[in-house]
Amino acid sequence: MDLVFRSWATRNHRCAVILLGMVLALAACDSGRNPTADAPESTAGQGDTPVQVDTAAHVDTAIGTESAPQPKSLSAIEAEVPENPLKVAYFGELHVHTSYSLDAYIAGTRLTPDMAYRFARGETMTVNGEPHTIGKPLDFAAVTDHAEYMGEMYSTQVVGAKGHDNPQLQELRSLAGLEQQEAWFLKYVVAPARSGKGGHPSFYAGEATARSAWELAVTAAAENYEPGVFSTLAGFEWSAAPGGANMHRNILFRGLNVPELPFSSIDSSDEEKLWDWMEQQEIAGRRLTAIPHNSNASKGLMFESVDNSGNPITIAYAERRSHFERLIEVMQVKGNSEVHRSFWPADEFADFENGDSIQDYSERTFQKQDFLRAALTLGLGYDLQLGQNPYKLGFVGGSDSHNGTPGDVLEGNYIGSHGGADGTVERRRESDIAGWIMGRDANPGSLTGVWASKNTRAEIWDALRARETFATSGTRITPRFFGGVGLTAQDPVAMVEQGYAEGVPMGGELVALREAPTFTVHALKDPDGANLDRIQLIKTWIDVASNPQEKIIDVVWSGEREADRTGKLPPLGNTVNPGTATYTNTIGSVELMGSWTDDDFDPRLPALYYVRVLEIPTPRWTTYDAVRNGLPLLGGVPATIQERAWTSPIWYTP
Repeated sequence: MDLVFRSWATRNHRCAVILLGMVLALAACDSGRNPTADAPESTAGQGDTPVQVDTAAHVDTAIGTESAPQPKSLSAIEAEVPENPLKVAYFGELHVHTSYSLDAYIAGTRLTPDMAYRFARGETMTVNGEPHTIGKPLDFAAVTDHAEYMGEMYSTQVVGAKGHDNPQLQELRSLAGLEQQEAWFLKYVVAPARSGKGGHPSFYAGEATARSAWELAVTAAAENYEPGVFSTLAGFEWSAAPGGANMHRNILFRGLNVPELPFSSIDSSDEEKLWDWMEQQEIAGRRLTAIPHNSNASKGLMFESVDNSGNPITIAYAERRSHFERLIEVMQVKGNSEVHRSFWPADEFADFENGDSIQDYSERTFQKQDFLRAALTLGLGYDLQLGQNPYKLGFVGGSDSHNGTPGDVLEGNYIGSHGGADGTVERRRESDIAGWIMGRDANPGSLTGVWASKNTRAEIWDALRARETFATSGTRITPRFFGGVGLTAQDPVAMVEQGYAEGVPMGGELVALREAPTFTVHALKDPDGANLDRIQLIKTWIDVASNPQEKIIDVVWSGEREADRTGKLPPLGNTVNPGTATYTNTIGSVELMGSWTDDDFDPRLPALYYVRVLEIPTPRWTTYDAVRNGLPLLGGVPATIQERAWTSPIWYTP
């Protein structure tokens, strides 16, 4: 495999020489060595001596100049990035596919992992035959191509690769149009799988191709990392779908000390076997985490009451799951998994991007336990019963874009997410997306926000692991949320200082309190987006009869509104003109801050609290699409939406 290094002048990297060393280290994988780089992690048990890439020896050998000044190590460069002890909100994407995912390639995507990272940083790329760019560059990203068929896609795209001349792949490369490509996919991949053969298709050229594809992905993460500016996380998607249920997970590594091969659902479609594999990686000194996808399409399996052997959940199961899975995707193109209006009719904001047409495919039927508010509350019950919560999950967002375009989630910039499947306005309005959801029912996707002291790979991963995370529906709202006893701060800076000193942030845990907790909240609008409507706090708990309960509190809001005697606020208003797909910020607030004390708190009962921040109404992507193309608004979908952010919960454990 040709490992291409772009110069400092071309890529504007501060650490170009070090990254060259990373590329050379990754090339060592061809001789059976593990691709490693910046990790301070243990290397015990790896079997191979890890390659150290941040040494001058590698660089001198590569450029042939023994007298060249010794470059700084990557760790030294990272250490020089300024830290903010009160932390900064960084926005990123943790779920995107490139041409190295077979379904993306079939749909016409040709952006590679390297191109995806460059798109995330603001470069213009050709998508669906047209130039396209992200609205605002990201702070971090992870390319998460399917582990399944990764090697096959390497053979398809890399001239000279083993299997490149396979007649079936020659045919694939010659196909014109989505219909021909989908027919090829059904013939050579889907039909054999449905026949029970499973495994790799006949054009798979062997494990070496999968290793090469994985090397290419890790190399792209190495080359595009610029500490303090843009962080990359090496990762992949494990794409199990038993009976059509979405049980997919994204696996993200803290450093570039990664195994030679990812673990795919061809290896096992049992997530408990995935955890076994992850445990072996930890024994080998690697640090990694798994993030389940949109649970709304999981057909009741994501949070079922038994393990995969059919036995009731035990404390050992709960401990393993809570160790390996600390986050979950609350929203992506296939819908919002927080709540659904059918199961939460009293929640006036539960009708947001419900993705109902998911139920038209693969016999998927929504169940209440598929949605996160119910699942997280179930976790409280297990905590009470077992002394361990298997579903102590923080919130992240993603797009699941199969265009190779991380963070391409703006409503007004949406051109589809799955190549030719929704790459034209006609298909977005009238067709489905790869047998998952109707195009009109999908959405542009979601972003992940983290609060970290600086933008480096380790700090971003550590913030994810600590669950100090939030998700947005694509906007860049910055919410803050702390809980503790006696929190009284009245300004944002004091709120953060007191929150860290005397309480816990989003993703944290309060334990064995003797007094009722107070929660402080703050949010700033997206500088380029809509004003804020309100900040809500959602509390769920298990009562003395072991029944789940919940409450929604409007903590602070914009305008001169007053809540009625039931606590409900009247709507703020709506400035959207659907005929022009415009709105004005003449209503709402730029900033909101408030606090709430749980006067009904019972210290004997487990509970959790999370924040939902709502913008004023703005045009939905379908409205922008219709106006831009001179078409009537679509019936059956809302013309406006209220974009939002969700913070990870704060848990209370007796």
